[in-house]
Amino acid sequence: MRTLLALMLLACAAPALAEPPAGLAARADAVRQAAGVPGMAIAIVENGRVTLARGFGVRRLGSPARVDADTIFMTGSTGKAMTTAALATLIDAGKLGWNDRVVDRLPGFQMYDPWVTREMTVRDLLVHHSGLGLGAGDLLFVPRGKLSRSEIVRRLRFIRPATSFRSGYAYDNILYIVAGALIEAVSGQRYEDYIRKHVFRPAGMLKSTADPEHRFATANRAYPHGRTGGAVRGLGEQAVLNERDQLGQASAPAGLLAVSANDMAKWLQLQLARGKLPNGGRLFSEAQSAEMWKPVTIEPVDPAPPELEGTQANFELYALGWEVRDYAGAMIVWHAGGVFGFVTSVVLIPEKNVGFMVTINSEDSDVRLGLMYELLDHYLGRPKQDWPARFSAYKRDRLAASASAVQAAAATPARIGPSLPVARYARTYTDTWYGDVKVGTDEQGLTIDFTNTPGMTGRLSHWQYDSFVARFADKGIEPAYMTFALDAEGKVERITMKPVSPTADFSFDYQDLDLRPAAVK
Repeated sequence: MRTLLALMLLACAAPALAEPPAGLAARADAVRQAAGVPGMAIAIVENGRVTLARGFGVRRLGSPARVDADTIFMTGSTGKAMTTAALATLIDAGKLGWNDRVVDRLPGFQMYDPWVTREMTVRDLLVHHSGLGLGAGDLLFVPRGKLSRSEIVRRLRFIRPATSFRSGYAYDNILYIVAGALIEAVSGQRYEDYIRKHVFRPAGMLKSTADPEHRFATANRAYPHGRTGGAVRGLGEQAVLNERDQLGQASAPAGLLAVSANDMAKWLQLQLARGKLPNGGRLFSEAQSAEMWKPVTIEPVDPAPPELEGTQANFELYALGWEVRDYAGAMIVWHAGGVFGFVTSVVLIPEKNVGFMVTINSEDSDVRLGLMYELLDHYLGRPKQDWPARFSAYKRDRLAASASAVQAAAATPARIGPSLPVARYARTYTDTWYGDVKVGTDEQGLTIDFTNTPGMTGRLSHWQYDSFVARFADKGIEPAYMTFALDAEGKVERITMKPVSPTADFSFDYQDLDLRPAAVK
């Protein structure tokens, strides 16, 4: 780790090997069209110069409006680095420190463990080693939410850890919500206002926004698309999704920022210049730039599947809002992002002084990852490979296996149960961090309502034993198993849940729920 950091800090900007690949625009658009992706934008910066910023395709299926370099896209968790940059401006102003204890700066902050509460620093919020499990707490704002940022921070104290503090890596979003609340507490401004005034505006990113009102007031915006008509999400025809049906706004600091190709090019320039602005000023100091790229948490490195041989990393590390890994002997600073209907990759190659972004308005990650690796190979002087085709084959096989698993489970349940008349399962159940889940009954059977998630309602159908399948009215929410555990008297003692699909988004963190019968009021 120390050697890696030394190399990173000593590396000086070197000229890039080449301009963007010859014929890149035609190649990228052909890949987009072959995959059925409605729209895409690419930005490339080389040696401080924008060498490409343009759009491809349409903003919305069925509409002629074209994507251009000013079309804003939702860029998902790539925004974590922008939240971190907002913190860096407060640190440069002397109002905060990376090693400040959160509990000293954010009234009401509390983790499940009192010791962790006392020891958690600002840096700890950003590096995914808190002890929380993968995606813990995401159901408070996924697939949508009505809770405020402060209420989510309050509920954090009820989420049990999966591991000990600082002992391992598990990606989360909820602590970036805490980081947003911290920005608000220290600055006295809403997160959405602070990042606009202190990051976007001085960086010249004038189209970018974290505020849904600003986004919906921008005519030149991309619309979300997804495939939700198949056995699992990702299969079926591409369709327009409801753009106003997004994650809860409280989660903006974790990745609800809208950015255009032109604005992302400015962000790439800023990052490669270590915080220096074109006018000679600074958004953040070189010292803070080094801190944000400094690896903290070791990520587990899984073997690459055969279809993606060649992408295998020797190390993967998490810094402050950025991932750091190796590829072809070079250090890559990057982050992926995804929200419903959009996926993005933002990549920096510091030793080549190159950065680029690929974003699309659908969930077809094979396109943005395939083009990402083609660009990496180009700038690192590697032989050309058809990475989009390889990622497409991997995605196809993975989704097909997932669909087969779902269909096999549906076809072979045990013909046993339920143990109780269905009416006896109906009541309100509660979890300490999520809140109430209501199981009701009507003439058709059992119903389900996640009361803190607007529109997350549906019906329960018996599967086997005392397990039911929750099928939601919103087809974008994949089905989930609900298992009712009975006590010695035959009363429901608790409910556990898990997604039916093996490829369901990890943010449906049903495994963290411990639903118990609510006290009768």
